[in-house]
Amino acid sequence: MRRKFLLLLETGLVLAGLCLGASAWKIHSALEQPLNITQEELLDVPKGTTPTRTFYRLEADGVIKDAFWLRVYWRFNLPKQPLHSGEYRMLPGMTVEGLIDLWKRGEMVQYSVTLVEGWNFRQVRAALAKDEKLEQTIAGLSDSQVMEKLGHRGIFPEGRFFPDTYRFVRGMSDVDLLKKAYDRLDEVLAKEWDQRSADAPYTEPYQALIMASLVEKETGVPQERGQIAGVFVRRMAIGMLLQTDPTVIYGLGDRYSGKLTRAHLKEATPYNTYMISGLPPTPIAMVGREAIHAALNPVAGNSLYFVARGDGSHVFSDDLDAHNNAVREFQLKRRADYRSSPAPIPGPEAANGEAPEAEAPIPAASPDPDPEALPSVVPQEPAPAPVPVPMPAPAAEPAPEAVAPQGAQ
Repeated sequence: MRRKFLLLLETGLVLAGLCLGASAWKIHSALEQPLNITQEELLDVPKGTTPTRTFYRLEADGVIKDAFWLRVYWRFNLPKQPLHSGEYRMLPGMTVEGLIDLWKRGEMVQYSVTLVEGWNFRQVRAALAKDEKLEQTIAGLSDSQVMEKLGHRGIFPEGRFFPDTYRFVRGMSDVDLLKKAYDRLDEVLAKEWDQRSADAPYTEPYQALIMASLVEKETGVPQERGQIAGVFVRRMAIGMLLQTDPTVIYGLGDRYSGKLTRAHLKEATPYNTYMISGLPPTPIAMVGREAIHAALNPVAGNSLYFVARGDGSHVFSDDLDAHNNAVREFQLKRRADYRSSPAPIPGPEAANGEAPEAEAPIPAASPDPDPEALPSVVPQEPAPAPVPVPMPAPAAEPAPEAVAPQGAQ
Protein backbone atom coordinates (compact mmCIF):
# COMPACT_ATOMS: atom_id res chain seq x y z
CA MET A 1 0.00 0.00 0.00
CA ARG A 2 2.77 2.32 0.96
CA ARG A 3 4.66 1.49 -2.21
CA LYS A 4 1.59 2.21 -4.29
CA PHE A 5 1.13 5.57 -2.55
CA LEU A 6 4.72 6.55 -3.21
CA LEU A 7 4.35 5.57 -6.84
CA LEU A 8 1.24 7.71 -7.19
CA LEU A 9 2.96 10.61 -5.44
CA GLU A 10 5.97 10.31 -7.70
CA THR A 11 3.75 10.18 -10.76
CA GLY A 12 1.84 13.23 -9.55
CA LEU A 13 5.04 15.18 -9.01
CA VAL A 14 6.28 14.26 -12.45
CA LEU A 15 3.01 15.34 -14.01
CA ALA A 16 3.03 18.57 -12.01
CA GLY A 17 6.58 19.22 -13.14
CA LEU A 18 5.61 18.60 -16.71
CA CYS A 19 2.64 20.95 -16.37
CA LEU A 20 4.79 23.65 -14.81
CA GLY A 21 7.40 23.17 -17.49
CA ALA A 22 4.79 23.36 -20.22
CA SER A 23 3.26 26.46 -18.61
CA ALA A 24 6.65 28.12 -18.33
CA TRP A 25 7.35 27.33 -21.95
CA LYS A 26 3.96 28.73 -23.04
CA ILE A 27 4.50 31.90 -21.02
CA HIS A 28 8.00 32.32 -22.40
CA SER A 29 6.75 31.83 -25.95
CA ALA A 30 3.94 34.31 -25.36
CA LEU A 31 6.36 36.91 -24.04
CA GLU A 32 8.88 36.43 -26.83
CA GLN A 33 6.35 36.62 -29.67
CA PRO A 34 6.72 39.72 -31.88
CA LEU A 35 3.76 42.03 -32.22
CA ASN A 36 1.85 41.30 -35.41
CA ILE A 37 2.13 44.81 -36.90
CA THR A 38 3.85 46.15 -40.01
CA GLN A 39 4.07 49.82 -39.00
CA GLU A 40 4.08 51.92 -35.87
CA GLU A 41 0.77 51.85 -34.01
CA LEU A 42 -0.45 53.51 -30.83
CA LEU A 43 -2.09 51.42 -28.13
CA ASP A 44 -4.64 53.49 -26.21
CA VAL A 45 -5.13 52.35 -22.62
CA PRO A 46 -8.18 54.16 -21.17
CA LYS A 47 -8.52 54.91 -17.47
CA GLY A 48 -9.55 51.87 -15.44
CA THR A 49 -8.47 49.32 -18.06
CA THR A 50 -6.82 46.19 -16.62
CA PRO A 51 -3.89 44.27 -18.16
CA THR A 52 -6.21 41.29 -18.74
CA ARG A 53 -8.64 43.35 -20.81
CA THR A 54 -5.78 44.86 -22.74
CA PHE A 55 -4.24 41.46 -23.55
CA TYR A 56 -7.57 40.10 -24.77
CA ARG A 57 -8.23 43.25 -26.81
CA LEU A 58 -4.84 42.93 -28.51
CA GLU A 59 -5.58 39.27 -29.20
CA ALA A 60 -8.97 40.12 -30.70
CA ASP A 61 -7.26 42.70 -32.93
CA GLY A 62 -4.78 40.06 -34.13
CA VAL A 63 -1.77 41.84 -32.64
CA ILE A 64 -0.82 39.03 -30.22
CA LYS A 65 -1.67 35.42 -29.37
CA ASP A 66 -1.89 33.50 -26.09
CA ALA A 67 -3.54 36.27 -24.07
CA PHE A 68 -4.44 33.67 -21.42
CA TRP A 69 -0.79 32.86 -20.70
CA LEU A 70 0.11 36.55 -20.61
CA ARG A 71 -2.65 37.08 -18.08
CA VAL A 72 -1.20 34.24 -15.96
CA TYR A 73 2.27 35.79 -16.22
CA TRP A 74 1.06 39.22 -15.08
CA ARG A 75 -1.03 37.81 -12.24
CA PHE A 76 1.81 35.83 -10.67
CA ASN A 77 4.78 38.06 -11.53
CA LEU A 78 3.40 41.62 -11.47
CA PRO A 79 0.39 41.51 -9.13
CA LYS A 80 1.01 45.04 -7.74
CA GLN A 81 2.18 46.66 -10.98
CA PRO A 82 -0.36 49.25 -12.15
CA LEU A 83 -1.12 49.72 -15.82
CA HIS A 84 -1.07 53.49 -16.34
CA SER A 85 -3.62 54.91 -18.72
CA GLY A 86 -2.36 56.66 -21.84
CA GLU A 87 -0.95 55.75 -25.22
CA TYR A 88 1.95 53.37 -25.81
CA ARG A 89 3.97 53.26 -29.01
CA MET A 90 4.08 49.78 -30.58
CA LEU A 91 6.81 49.29 -33.19
CA PRO A 92 7.36 46.54 -35.78
CA GLY A 93 9.69 43.90 -34.34
CA MET A 94 8.76 44.72 -30.74
CA THR A 95 7.96 41.68 -28.59
CA VAL A 96 5.17 41.41 -26.06
CA GLU A 97 7.83 41.49 -23.34
CA GLY A 98 9.08 44.80 -24.77
CA LEU A 99 5.54 46.19 -24.66
CA ILE A 100 5.14 45.05 -21.06
CA ASP A 101 8.42 46.80 -20.23
CA LEU A 102 6.87 50.05 -21.53
CA TRP A 103 3.88 49.46 -19.26
CA LYS A 104 6.12 48.80 -16.27
CA ARG A 105 8.09 52.01 -16.88
CA GLY A 106 4.95 54.01 -17.56
CA GLU A 107 6.53 55.15 -20.83
CA MET A 108 3.47 56.67 -22.46
CA VAL A 109 3.41 58.80 -25.58
CA GLN A 110 3.53 62.42 -24.50
CA TYR A 111 2.00 65.50 -26.11
CA SER A 112 2.46 69.15 -25.31
CA VAL A 113 0.46 72.35 -25.24
CA THR A 114 1.99 75.81 -24.95
CA LEU A 115 0.39 78.64 -22.99
CA VAL A 116 1.87 81.91 -24.21
CA GLU A 117 2.92 84.99 -22.25
CA GLY A 118 0.39 87.76 -22.70
CA TRP A 119 -2.57 85.47 -23.37
CA ASN A 120 -5.77 86.12 -21.47
CA PHE A 121 -7.84 83.36 -19.90
CA ARG A 122 -10.16 83.22 -22.89
CA GLN A 123 -7.21 82.37 -25.13
CA VAL A 124 -6.02 79.75 -22.65
CA ARG A 125 -9.41 78.06 -22.72
CA ALA A 126 -9.53 78.21 -26.52
CA ALA A 127 -6.10 76.56 -26.80
CA LEU A 128 -7.05 73.72 -24.46
CA ALA A 129 -10.42 73.21 -26.16
CA LYS A 130 -8.70 72.72 -29.51
CA ASP A 131 -6.47 69.91 -28.25
CA GLU A 132 -8.25 66.64 -28.96
CA LYS A 133 -5.72 64.67 -26.90
CA LEU A 134 -6.95 66.36 -23.72
CA GLU A 135 -10.10 65.15 -22.02
CA GLN A 136 -12.49 68.09 -22.28
CA THR A 137 -14.36 68.73 -19.02
CA ILE A 138 -14.87 72.52 -18.83
CA ALA A 139 -16.71 73.27 -22.07
CA GLY A 140 -19.81 75.29 -21.30
CA LEU A 141 -18.67 76.25 -17.81
CA SER A 142 -18.24 79.87 -16.80
CA ASP A 143 -14.84 81.04 -15.64
CA SER A 144 -15.98 81.04 -12.02
CA GLN A 145 -17.23 77.47 -12.39
CA VAL A 146 -13.87 76.46 -13.87
CA MET A 147 -12.05 77.95 -10.89
CA GLU A 148 -14.40 76.15 -8.52
CA LYS A 149 -13.63 72.88 -10.33
CA LEU A 150 -9.94 73.62 -9.84
CA GLY A 151 -10.51 74.00 -6.11
CA HIS A 152 -10.08 77.79 -6.10
CA ARG A 153 -13.59 79.04 -5.64
CA GLY A 154 -13.92 82.83 -5.70
CA ILE A 155 -10.53 83.40 -7.36
CA PHE A 156 -10.64 85.50 -10.53
CA PRO A 157 -8.84 83.45 -13.23
CA GLU A 158 -7.09 86.14 -15.23
CA GLY A 159 -3.31 86.00 -14.88
CA ARG A 160 -3.41 83.09 -12.42
CA PHE A 161 -1.78 80.53 -14.73
CA PHE A 162 1.87 80.32 -15.71
CA PRO A 163 2.74 80.46 -19.40
CA ASP A 164 4.89 77.48 -20.36
CA THR A 165 4.94 74.32 -22.46
CA TYR A 166 3.15 71.56 -20.57
CA ARG A 167 3.54 67.88 -21.44
CA PHE A 168 0.68 65.46 -20.96
CA VAL A 169 -0.53 62.01 -21.96
CA ARG A 170 -3.78 61.18 -23.75
CA GLY A 171 -6.61 61.06 -21.28
CA MET A 172 -5.29 63.82 -19.05
CA SER A 173 -8.04 66.40 -18.51
CA ASP A 174 -8.00 70.12 -19.21
CA VAL A 175 -8.59 70.65 -15.48
CA ASP A 176 -5.47 68.62 -14.60
CA LEU A 177 -3.38 70.76 -16.94
CA LEU A 178 -4.84 74.00 -15.57
CA LYS A 179 -3.99 72.82 -12.05
CA LYS A 180 -0.38 72.40 -13.13
CA ALA A 181 -0.29 75.89 -14.61
CA TYR A 182 -1.98 77.42 -11.54
CA ASP A 183 0.41 75.76 -9.09
CA ARG A 184 3.38 76.73 -11.26
CA LEU A 185 2.36 80.39 -11.19
CA ASP A 186 2.03 80.31 -7.41
CA GLU A 187 5.48 78.73 -7.13
CA VAL A 188 7.19 81.27 -9.42
CA LEU A 189 5.42 84.26 -7.87
CA ALA A 190 6.36 83.14 -4.33
CA LYS A 191 10.04 82.74 -5.25
CA GLU A 192 10.20 86.11 -6.98
CA TRP A 193 8.34 87.78 -4.10
CA ASP A 194 10.95 86.49 -1.66
CA GLN A 195 13.67 88.08 -3.83
CA ARG A 196 11.91 91.41 -4.45
CA SER A 197 13.62 94.77 -4.25
CA ALA A 198 13.49 96.45 -0.86
CA ASP A 199 11.67 99.43 -2.33
CA ALA A 200 9.09 97.44 -4.33
CA PRO A 201 5.82 99.31 -3.57
CA TYR A 202 3.49 96.34 -3.05
CA THR A 203 1.81 95.08 0.08
CA GLU A 204 1.00 91.64 -1.35
CA PRO A 205 2.13 89.41 -4.23
CA TYR A 206 -1.16 89.84 -6.12
CA GLN A 207 -0.41 93.53 -6.66
CA ALA A 208 2.93 92.57 -8.20
CA LEU A 209 1.13 90.08 -10.44
CA ILE A 210 -1.18 92.83 -11.69
CA MET A 211 1.78 95.10 -12.39
CA ALA A 212 3.60 92.26 -14.15
CA SER A 213 0.63 91.82 -16.50
CA LEU A 214 0.87 95.50 -17.51
CA VAL A 215 4.58 95.10 -18.15
CA GLU A 216 3.96 91.89 -20.12
CA LYS A 217 1.42 93.55 -22.39
CA GLU A 218 3.47 96.71 -22.95
CA THR A 219 6.64 95.12 -24.27
CA GLY A 220 8.20 91.86 -25.30
CA VAL A 221 11.71 93.32 -25.28
CA PRO A 222 13.31 91.65 -22.25
CA GLN A 223 15.73 94.44 -21.40
CA GLU A 224 12.92 97.01 -21.25
CA ARG A 225 10.64 95.28 -18.80
CA GLY A 226 12.38 96.66 -15.73
CA GLN A 227 12.35 100.19 -17.23
CA ILE A 228 8.63 100.03 -17.94
CA ALA A 229 7.96 98.76 -14.43
CA GLY A 230 10.05 101.68 -13.17
CA VAL A 231 7.90 104.17 -15.11
CA PHE A 232 4.70 102.72 -13.68
CA VAL A 233 6.04 102.60 -10.12
CA ARG A 234 7.25 106.23 -10.29
CA ARG A 235 3.90 107.33 -11.67
CA MET A 236 2.05 105.69 -8.80
CA ALA A 237 4.47 107.20 -6.28
CA ILE A 238 3.63 110.76 -7.36
CA GLY A 239 -0.06 110.13 -7.99
CA MET A 240 0.03 110.12 -11.80
CA LEU A 241 -2.35 107.93 -13.73
CA LEU A 242 -0.74 104.87 -15.33
CA GLN A 243 -2.47 105.55 -18.67
CA THR A 244 -1.58 102.24 -20.32
CA ASP A 245 -3.60 101.24 -23.38
CA PRO A 246 -3.70 97.44 -22.78
CA THR A 247 -5.85 98.01 -19.68
CA VAL A 248 -8.35 100.02 -21.71
CA ILE A 249 -8.45 97.29 -24.36
CA TYR A 250 -9.01 94.62 -21.72
CA GLY A 251 -11.85 96.60 -20.19
CA LEU A 252 -13.57 96.93 -23.58
CA GLY A 253 -13.70 93.16 -23.96
CA ASP A 254 -15.56 91.98 -27.06
CA ARG A 255 -16.19 95.57 -28.12
CA TYR A 256 -12.52 96.11 -28.99
CA SER A 257 -12.15 95.72 -32.76
CA GLY A 258 -8.46 96.56 -33.16
CA LYS A 259 -8.75 100.35 -33.07
CA LEU A 260 -8.49 102.36 -29.86
CA THR A 261 -10.31 105.69 -29.98
CA ARG A 262 -10.32 108.82 -27.85
CA ALA A 263 -13.83 107.90 -26.73
CA HIS A 264 -12.48 104.58 -25.43
CA LEU A 265 -9.89 106.39 -23.33
CA LYS A 266 -12.67 108.39 -21.68
CA GLU A 267 -14.95 105.42 -21.05
CA ALA A 268 -15.24 104.50 -17.39
CA THR A 269 -14.44 100.82 -16.78
CA PRO A 270 -12.72 99.22 -13.78
CA TYR A 271 -9.66 98.71 -16.01
CA ASN A 272 -9.32 102.10 -17.73
CA THR A 273 -6.10 103.46 -16.24
CA TYR A 274 -6.76 106.77 -18.02
CA MET A 275 -9.68 107.16 -15.61
CA ILE A 276 -8.75 105.21 -12.46
CA SER A 277 -5.74 105.81 -10.25
CA GLY A 278 -3.29 103.08 -9.38
CA LEU A 279 -3.52 99.49 -10.55
CA PRO A 280 -6.54 97.86 -12.19
CA PRO A 281 -8.42 95.34 -10.01
CA THR A 282 -6.92 92.20 -11.58
CA PRO A 283 -4.17 91.12 -13.97
CA ILE A 284 -5.05 91.51 -17.64
CA ALA A 285 -2.97 88.62 -19.01
CA MET A 286 -0.69 85.71 -18.16
CA VAL A 287 2.84 86.72 -17.26
CA GLY A 288 6.23 85.06 -17.52
CA ARG A 289 8.90 84.99 -14.86
CA GLU A 290 10.75 87.92 -16.49
CA ALA A 291 7.73 90.22 -16.20
CA ILE A 292 7.17 89.21 -12.55
CA HIS A 293 10.84 89.84 -11.80
CA ALA A 294 10.67 93.25 -13.48
CA ALA A 295 7.55 94.25 -11.54
CA LEU A 296 9.24 93.29 -8.26
CA ASN A 297 12.57 94.85 -9.22
CA PRO A 298 11.74 98.04 -11.15
CA VAL A 299 14.70 99.87 -12.67
CA ALA A 300 15.48 103.15 -10.93
CA GLY A 301 15.48 106.34 -12.98
CA ASN A 302 13.57 109.52 -13.74
CA SER A 303 11.53 108.57 -16.81
CA LEU A 304 7.76 109.01 -16.54
CA TYR A 305 6.83 108.41 -20.18
CA PHE A 306 7.51 105.93 -22.96
CA VAL A 307 6.40 105.63 -26.54
CA ALA A 308 6.78 102.77 -29.01
CA ARG A 309 9.43 103.26 -31.69
CA GLY A 310 7.72 100.95 -34.11
CA ASP A 311 10.16 98.06 -33.93
CA GLY A 312 8.93 96.70 -30.60
CA SER A 313 11.19 98.87 -28.43
CA HIS A 314 10.36 102.18 -26.72
CA VAL A 315 11.73 105.67 -26.19
CA PHE A 316 11.72 106.66 -22.52
CA SER A 317 11.40 110.31 -21.52
CA ASP A 318 11.80 112.18 -18.24
CA ASP A 319 9.55 115.11 -19.08
CA LEU A 320 6.54 115.96 -21.19
CA ASP A 321 8.42 118.01 -23.80
CA ALA A 322 10.79 115.14 -24.59
CA HIS A 323 7.86 112.74 -24.71
CA ASN A 324 5.94 114.99 -27.12
CA ASN A 325 8.96 115.07 -29.42
CA ALA A 326 9.14 111.27 -29.34
CA VAL A 327 5.42 111.03 -30.10
CA ARG A 328 5.85 113.28 -33.13
CA GLU A 329 8.79 111.28 -34.40
CA PHE A 330 7.59 107.74 -33.83
CA GLN A 331 3.79 107.95 -33.70
CA LEU A 332 2.70 110.69 -36.08
CA LYS A 333 5.19 109.73 -38.80
CA ARG A 334 4.77 105.99 -38.71
CA ARG A 335 6.76 103.69 -40.91
CA ALA A 336 4.94 101.25 -43.14
CA ASP A 337 6.27 98.36 -41.01
CA TYR A 338 5.37 100.00 -37.69
CA ARG A 339 4.87 97.61 -34.77
CA SER A 340 3.92 98.50 -31.21
CA SER A 341 5.40 95.18 -30.07
CA PRO A 342 8.16 92.91 -31.39
CA ALA A 343 7.50 90.76 -34.42
CA PRO A 344 6.15 87.34 -33.34
CA ILE A 345 8.68 84.53 -33.13
CA PRO A 346 7.62 81.53 -35.23
CA GLY A 347 6.28 78.81 -32.97
CA PRO A 348 7.40 75.18 -32.99
CA GLU A 349 6.14 72.96 -35.76
CA ALA A 350 3.19 70.77 -35.10
CA ALA A 351 3.74 67.14 -34.23
CA ASN A 352 3.11 66.09 -37.85
CA GLY A 353 5.81 68.45 -39.11
CA GLU A 354 3.37 70.99 -40.52
CA ALA A 355 3.28 74.60 -39.42
CA PRO A 356 0.53 75.26 -36.87
CA GLU A 357 -2.57 77.03 -38.10
CA ALA A 358 -2.75 80.77 -37.63
CA GLU A 359 -5.12 81.71 -34.84
CA ALA A 360 -7.92 84.20 -35.28
CA PRO A 361 -7.77 87.23 -32.97
CA ILE A 362 -9.50 86.61 -29.66
CA PRO A 363 -11.16 89.51 -27.81
CA ALA A 364 -9.42 90.73 -24.72
CA ALA A 365 -11.87 90.07 -21.96
CA SER A 366 -12.87 86.87 -20.24
CA PRO A 367 -15.89 85.17 -21.87
CA ASP A 368 -18.24 84.65 -18.93
CA PRO A 369 -21.86 85.23 -19.92
CA ASP A 370 -22.75 86.24 -16.36
CA PRO A 371 -21.05 89.18 -14.64
CA GLU A 372 -18.67 88.18 -11.88
CA ALA A 373 -17.50 90.23 -8.96
CA LEU A 374 -13.94 91.38 -9.42
CA PRO A 375 -11.54 90.86 -6.51
CA SER A 376 -10.54 94.01 -4.69
CA VAL A 377 -6.92 95.08 -4.53
CA VAL A 378 -5.30 95.81 -1.20
CA PRO A 379 -4.68 99.60 -1.15
CA GLN A 380 -1.15 100.78 -1.85
CA GLU A 381 0.80 103.03 0.44
CA PRO A 382 -0.72 106.54 0.35
CA ALA A 383 0.70 108.61 -2.48
CA PRO A 384 1.21 112.37 -2.52
CA ALA A 385 -1.54 114.51 -3.98
CA PRO A 386 -1.85 113.92 -7.72
CA VAL A 387 0.21 116.19 -9.90
CA PRO A 388 -1.79 117.43 -12.90
CA VAL A 389 -0.20 116.12 -16.07
CA PRO A 390 -1.38 117.63 -19.37
CA MET A 391 -1.95 115.31 -22.27
CA PRO A 392 0.73 115.50 -24.98
CA ALA A 393 0.02 118.10 -27.63
CA PRO A 394 1.15 116.58 -30.93
CA ALA A 395 2.18 118.81 -33.78
CA ALA A 396 -0.39 117.24 -36.10
CA GLU A 397 -3.75 115.73 -35.24
CA PRO A 398 -4.06 111.93 -35.82
CA ALA A 399 -7.00 110.45 -37.69
CA PRO A 400 -10.33 111.76 -36.28
CA GLU A 401 -11.09 108.79 -34.03
CA ALA A 402 -8.06 106.49 -34.12
CA VAL A 403 -5.52 106.77 -31.32
CA ALA A 404 -2.05 105.34 -31.74
CA PRO A 405 -1.14 102.97 -28.86
CA GLN A 406 1.60 104.83 -26.98
CA GLY A 407 2.02 103.07 -23.68
CA ALA A 408 2.24 105.47 -20.74
CA GLN A 409 1.18 108.91 -21.95
